[in-house]
Amino acid sequence: MTSRGEHWERVYRSKKSEERSWFQPRPETSLTLIRLAGCDQSAHIIDVGGGTSHLVDVLIAQGFRHVTVLDVASSALQEARQRLGENADRVDWVEADITSTSLEKVFDLWHDRAVFHFLTESNDRAAYVRVLKQSLRHGGYAIVATFAEDGPTHCSGLPVVRYNPTSLLTELGEGFELVETRRELHRTPAGHGQSFVYCLFRRTS
Repeated sequence: MTSRGEHWERVYRSKKSEERSWFQPRPETSLTLIRLAGCDQSAHIIDVGGGTSHLVDVLIAQGFRHVTVLDVASSALQEARQRLGENADRVDWVEADITSTSLEKVFDLWHDRAVFHFLTESNDRAAYVRVLKQSLRHGGYAIVATFAEDGPTHCSGLPVVRYNPTSLLTELGEGFELVETRRELHRTPAGHGQSFVYCLFRRTS
């Protein structure tokens, strides 16, 4: 059976960055919610499943000093490091599966665009939430983006779970409150529309 890491290594190596379905030249919705969370440049931010996302480029350009990018695919992290050049040394790069790791730091903001919806097994979702609660300070914020209820049922050869803000909050469980939501129609490089829901949660206890 192919592991999660092996699957994503194969996906990343099969296409160039701008050809991958999730490619965004600038993650505007994520940046809007980060601003709403009120993070300043000293905030500790983790991008879970960040891979080759350009979010890290923007955060570093805006002066954020404590950015971590976590991904299960080493080739994705290496690609992002090469793209950033000298700025790569300003980022903490972590190769790990978020469902089977523990993070050494505590973060002010957790960002995840499109990892959670791939967790189709309840035990994987529970493990994810456990790491989230261990790693996000009380009063901190989590941005979780998934396919919306009218979004795709599969992506990159895998089934997904689609959500609305209420069902996402239910998955996170006690200790979170929903602060803000956004809808996004992501247009893939191939021209297909994918409906996303973005949720900004606050860690309350």
